[in-house]
Amino acid sequence: MANDNSANKNKTVIIIVNGREHEVQKAKLTFEEIVSLGLGECNSASNIAYTVSYSKGEDKKPKGIMARSDSVMIKDGMIFNVTRTDKS
Repeated sequence: MANDNSANKNKTVIIIVNGREHEVQKAKLTFEEIVSLGLGECNSASNIAYTVSYSKGEDKKPKGIMARSDSVMIKDGMIFNVTRTDKS
């Protein structure tokens, strides 16, 4: 039987962002998508900075901090913390 990766792309997983559960049907999330889930915004204004950290990730990189251009493979039960800082 052929390996069908498309089935994995539509699998629903539950992730935790800032203490709240979110159902996601993507295999990978971008920095901006995670910020939006956590704060309901992802403002690109130059005086706003976001920090995204995660734990319980894939075996290759179970925890880390994301940069604005990053994306991360997600798995069920993964935990994200998003904070917003005003650079003023």
